[in-house]
Amino acid sequence: MSADAPSSAPRDFTAEDRILVTGGAGFIGSAVVRHLIARTPAKVLNLDKLTYAGCLASLAEIDASPRYAFTQGDIADAEFVQKTITAFQPTAIMHLAAESHVDRSISGAEPFIVTNVLGTFTLLQSALVYWRGLEEAAKAAFRFLHISTDEVFGSLGESGLFSETTPYDPRSPYSASKAGSDHLARAWFHTYGLPVLVSNCSNNYGPYHFPEKLIPLTILNALAGKPLPVYGKGDNIRDWLYVEDHAKALALIVQRGAPGRSYNVGGRNERTNLEVVRTICARLDALRPRAAGPHEDLITFVTDRPGHDQRYAIDATRLETELGWRAEETFDTGLTKTVQWYIDHEDWWGPLKARYDGQRLGL
Repeated sequence: MSADAPSSAPRDFTAEDRILVTGGAGFIGSAVVRHLIARTPAKVLNLDKLTYAGCLASLAEIDASPRYAFTQGDIADAEFVQKTITAFQPTAIMHLAAESHVDRSISGAEPFIVTNVLGTFTLLQSALVYWRGLEEAAKAAFRFLHISTDEVFGSLGESGLFSETTPYDPRSPYSASKAGSDHLARAWFHTYGLPVLVSNCSNNYGPYHFPEKLIPLTILNALAGKPLPVYGKGDNIRDWLYVEDHAKALALIVQRGAPGRSYNVGGRNERTNLEVVRTICARLDALRPRAAGPHEDLITFVTDRPGHDQRYAIDATRLETELGWRAEETFDTGLTKTVQWYIDHEDWWGPLKARYDGQRLGL
């Protein structure tokens, strides 16, 4: 996106701010909502469809706040979205609602196209209608942050990092749908002037993560004494970002980022999938020893995922230098917190077994 995009002066959120968060009952979205309520004076409206991965229990700690409200609905429903935006009068929209699991996109791509592409179009169009009707000062202050993934850039070799100028090369139905939504967001900035920002993040982990993803699935399988599946040789590399660090970055981008800019958010914590699983096993050996022997004995290598990207790694220099963001958690500190959280919160993840029992998807 343009480096010379128009911008009003950066500012901190105030009690007058009203932030609409789409997908706020999801993993990253709930972290954003919790952060905004705990760390800013802004009002927050959480718009979520409550699909299988949406969980209002992730917001229990802030649910009673007078500055927080929830509405259930589909971002692909144009009439609902327009009415919601018009009634709430947001000063910013943080768009996180998305279908996000690669394996599920391989099994069935249609929900990813509907939510990630059509839903993003619907939200952008409704935001544009709303934004055009604002007074000039409110127009200048309004922001639309579209949150995306590093998977849109494809796969890296042994060296190099994804930057904001890396060409797009999506390889899965999920990443293709997110690439399409990124392009729509940029087009609404360049064509219509809607003050859009885009962020692309590396793999998130932390509390309240739906247990279909690698880290929570490994933790819960290990606690249950089940096999720990590792795709292929386990040598695929990801850059890991603690979800609360990501939430802080997104709030900062909305407050201080320039419309038309893209910002990469990464933890600078590259690990192979096998290293991740082994590290989880070592943490559990210390925190919850297994009578039958080390948790690493449960590791099972399985057929690789179709089209499995070899390596992702984010260059977050722009975010760090322009906006002053730094990840506070290392992979070791963040993973220790995460493992302990799952040990302590069976009340959260236990009921989710009815939605997902650990079966493999995307074969």
